[in-house]
Amino acid sequence: MRLTIRRKAGRRAALLAVGAMTASLLLTAPQQATAGPPNLLSNPGFETAGAAGSGMPSCWSKSGWGDNDFTFATVADAHGGTKAMKVSLTRRVDGDRKALVTENSTCAPTVTPGRQYDLSAWYKSNTPDVSVTVFRHDTTAGWQYWTDLQNPPVSAAWARTEVRTPAVPPGTDKIAWGLSVYGVGTLTTDDYALEEVGAVPPQPACSGTAEECAKGKWQVIPAQNPVRSMHAVVLNGGTSQTGSGGGKVLLIAGSGNDIAQFNAGTFTSAVYDPANGSFKTIPTPVDMFCAGHVQLADGRVLVMSGNKGYPSADGSIGYQGLKDSYIFDPVTEKYTKTNDMNGGHWYPSATILGNGDVISFGGLKEDSTGNVTAEKFSAAQNKWLPMNEVNQTWSYWGLYPSMILMQDGRLFYSGSHTFGNGTPGTGASIYDYDANTITDVPGLRNKDERDESASVLLPPAQDQRVLTIGGGNNERNPAANRLTDIIDLKQPSPAYTAGPPIPQGLVDQGQGKRPQTGAEGKMFVSAVLLPDGKVLETGGGLHDRADPVFEASFFDPTTNTYQAGLATDPIPRTYHSASFLMPDGRVMSVGDNPGNGTYNHNVSIYTPPYLFKGARPQITSVIDTQWVYGDTQRITVNRPVAKAELIRPAAVTHSSDPNQRFVDLPMTVDGNNIDLNVTSNPNLAPPGWYMLFAVDANGIPSIATWVHLGGPSALAATQEQPSAHEHTFADKLGPAKENPAKRDSAPVAPSVAGCDRHYGTVNVCVPTRFPAEVQATTKARCDWLASHTYPKRLKVNGSDPLRLDPDRDGHAC
Repeated sequence: MRLTIRRKAGRRAALLAVGAMTASLLLTAPQQATAGPPNLLSNPGFETAGAAGSGMPSCWSKSGWGDNDFTFATVADAHGGTKAMKVSLTRRVDGDRKALVTENSTCAPTVTPGRQYDLSAWYKSNTPDVSVTVFRHDTTAGWQYWTDLQNPPVSAAWARTEVRTPAVPPGTDKIAWGLSVYGVGTLTTDDYALEEVGAVPPQPACSGTAEECAKGKWQVIPAQNPVRSMHAVVLNGGTSQTGSGGGKVLLIAGSGNDIAQFNAGTFTSAVYDPANGSFKTIPTPVDMFCAGHVQLADGRVLVMSGNKGYPSADGSIGYQGLKDSYIFDPVTEKYTKTNDMNGGHWYPSATILGNGDVISFGGLKEDSTGNVTAEKFSAAQNKWLPMNEVNQTWSYWGLYPSMILMQDGRLFYSGSHTFGNGTPGTGASIYDYDANTITDVPGLRNKDERDESASVLLPPAQDQRVLTIGGGNNERNPAANRLTDIIDLKQPSPAYTAGPPIPQGLVDQGQGKRPQTGAEGKMFVSAVLLPDGKVLETGGGLHDRADPVFEASFFDPTTNTYQAGLATDPIPRTYHSASFLMPDGRVMSVGDNPGNGTYNHNVSIYTPPYLFKGARPQITSVIDTQWVYGDTQRITVNRPVAKAELIRPAAVTHSSDPNQRFVDLPMTVDGNNIDLNVTSNPNLAPPGWYMLFAVDANGIPSIATWVHLGGPSALAATQEQPSAHEHTFADKLGPAKENPAKRDSAPVAPSVAGCDRHYGTVNVCVPTRFPAEVQATTKARCDWLASHTYPKRLKVNGSDPLRLDPDRDGHAC
């Protein structure tokens, strides 16, 4: 599964078509260095010799890693002066080599947190496998890899490369950098520069009320969601939505957790169009209630499994998974069938890989047992592969296990899931598909109380950090926790570390809203990546399918802190709710399906504070919307911006969207013309449609422009592009676990959903375990059901284990 094959692609056709304009692109032709701030580097042209015996010029060091043969040489073939640095790789299995600014207090330039810096150098290379690589000195943790910024193209003559860093992270006092060569070939460099970008822009003026500018604003729109949607997918309709904005939303209900609809064969979906606020009902072929879904490389939506059958009235049989699989086409707005999966997967994972394939784990089979087979959808063959063509560990990953693609193609199971406890072990692990091994990683707190938690790959994806938020345990039904844990997958032996607790809000337990206290947190929480680089945390409840919490906050990955006290969605959002980013930078929230069987059809829209800071920057032109890995793409903006990024559109259900990611696009800036440097690593940004945002220094985003990453195959054969520059992250894991022997399934209790089926209809969930504060008496339990507006006189199906029918008339309470 690790992507090791070389990608080939052309420098974009649109760039080739502009002729003379191409000659002026900052990254593709030699040009004179422009006057600017002082160069902060010492010995930028290698003219001063280093200490005797060092073999390197002053303030430069040999750097790199991996299994390769290499040479460093100071040569006379210089761009300026009399010396240049030549690095050659003659054999490579993995790793890279680079001349690096020496990481010490004398040579590494001092930088200011929050500021940006332009890095430039002159170079010649005969390999596309070159990357601008930056390290930073953390005042607490010391020197560490920061990020790759750019892949300069092959150039036989001297050419200049220039790229701007992201804002320097807090706690950083120095940076060092160099050009890495990670393919067989030769790279010669000279005349490096590091220059601070100009003055900090003035603070914006508030364009709303003081409260809106501080907390944002929620609005409940007049139109109601026509279906009981459990799933939300933000669409790009190909040529119909390639401009700014767009972004229709597919809302999938299936039977909508309504057994009457299931028995009638009434399965529904709807498409919401934000341009006019309308909903269009879509014919839906099977019960996609609690299916999995992921966006394919071409923008179509793969929907897998769903509900073959509801639990029996007496609870002896649980939910049953479908084998069926369909593709939804955003252009035709129709479903078409694929071949079947190898087995049913009610609540499966769905992760797109760097080559466009999709891998899926977990869920319940047709007989309600746990599915232990991995499934792979081949992008090339447009079908699910036979089981014998997919690596199998015969492991049970649970329901909706959060499986996040890492930069080297491995999968990180974050410990987030829905229903049941986590997998055996530490609660989180790394799965290596190629080696077919699972290795636990430590540190996730209360691993068996992370049911219904949310996990997200933090911005930017290049940082390889995952945040896991809240959760509980629907089997024991304790109050949801406030835990947040963060793991840095760049570390040799990554482990979760404690993050700040979720801010608390108001909770409604049926007697009106009250402030949360103690360790009370959230489950079924939503986590949404925003274009300013923060994470919106919103929605959720105190107990499984009950007790909504009205609270929202921003998590800032640069400081690992929460901004509490945001405006809150006035609509409860717990079980079967979803929140997701729209192309205009707002957040939409739908759904709520508490245990009493009701469903909330109200739709809420959140306008974050950044949209009350004044005029938005605009992307006024994009030369090409078809992008290739390792490419350079020019955009024009109407005023200066500080960053640009790709955000993958949402495909979310049950707090789970493992494909959600924010990919930084390092910039080379020439006034309002900006060249964006696209990652060469498809594992960082799997192929597909993305929302391109430009964001100014005050965090105000543009409206998104849709771009497609991956490139057409005809163009991909015309010119070699850089292969992925992978790093040795998570390379010192502990021993892998022994895989189970081949088996058909794993045992799963029919009560895994946390509902006692002896009462009412199947879409009503009387909890197997009531919250701890509810006394184990008939009156206390009946009072709790009444306060949560459960139907009166629930029918008792068989026995009465919760003692809700003391007069034995066949009805509870």
